[in-house]
Amino acid sequence: MDSPQTGTMRALICRKLGDPTAPISETSPIFVSSHHPVPQLTSPTSVRIRIKAVSVNYGTSLQIMGKYQEKPPLPFVLGSDFSGVVEAVGKGVTRVKVGDRVCAITGQDSYAEKVVVDEKELFVVPPGCDLIAAGGLPVAFGTSHLGLVHRAGICRGQVLLVLGAAGGVGLSAVQIGKVCGAIVIAVARGLEKERLLKSLGADHVVDSTSSNIIPNVREYLKSRNLKGVDILYDPVGGKLLKDSLKLLNWGAKILIIGFASGDIPIIPANITLVKNWTIHGLYWGSYKLHQPDVLVDSMQELLSWLAKGLIHINVSHTFRLSEANLAFAAIMQRKVIGKVMITFEDNTFVDEKAARSKL
Repeated sequence: MDSPQTGTMRALICRKLGDPTAPISETSPIFVSSHHPVPQLTSPTSVRIRIKAVSVNYGTSLQIMGKYQEKPPLPFVLGSDFSGVVEAVGKGVTRVKVGDRVCAITGQDSYAEKVVVDEKELFVVPPGCDLIAAGGLPVAFGTSHLGLVHRAGICRGQVLLVLGAAGGVGLSAVQIGKVCGAIVIAVARGLEKERLLKSLGADHVVDSTSSNIIPNVREYLKSRNLKGVDILYDPVGGKLLKDSLKLLNWGAKILIIGFASGDIPIIPANITLVKNWTIHGLYWGSYKLHQPDVLVDSMQELLSWLAKGLIHINVSHTFRLSEANLAFAAIMQRKVIGKVMITFEDNTFVDEKAARSKL
């Protein structure tokens, strides 16, 4: 194991529950500590990463408000999926080495300049892939891949309807659907989002600000001689999900991803029975505990697709750590097309041992 690194670093800390969009101050729920201790390697398989970018997800904002399923004791350093460069490794580490570019996810501690995780949590970012964008891969694309491929068993020629298609998980679902050969119908708000979705391969895009969604989709299905929707991907919830049930085929599969609308809908059990629907709830993070091998296989396939250019991570906004409240505001106010990232542009990696050898 390497010798301990002393010193402090910047970290974003949640000290009390409240509004994540509130201006950062001495009394705000979140604040930036400039004197947080640098994490040490705690086992032979520990790895310390100098973070390049950390993903801003809707679930993190819910956690700050106390509305998420995971509620760490206060205060705590926020965490999410991230990317960076390996800075130090324990003596037992075999999967990565100092200088490797990696991505991973932690429930806590990654909204900081450095983080320590076990080597089994890390995935090497393929050469040529943008490191900042790679930090937005695990949760958004991992959720959609596990949902569509592992749970719904998406097949070529099936009709996939993606609600909230311009958000992080929505854009990933559209792209994964196309990689798998599905006919993808995407629902989003506004012309800019519609253009991006079409550029990513969506077969049909409904702008919900200017069109009635259900008649629009029905007309498209009729024009293609299609009976209905085989897979419904829903990170939105609310009335939109209830209305979309009218479009589903017999035997359709419903993927419950989240409730960005703030409204948790009720799906009638009697109609589910008659229509032979299958409802899948999907919480990506729980796979780390219950089926880690499935998660690893999923991430490896996604990284291979990223390296081949089959999927693209659209980074909509980037912020500094001191602007974290603005990043959460962008998410909650639906200003985002794809991913929001907090970046550490000055967090460049220096191989200190190599540097010393040149002196």
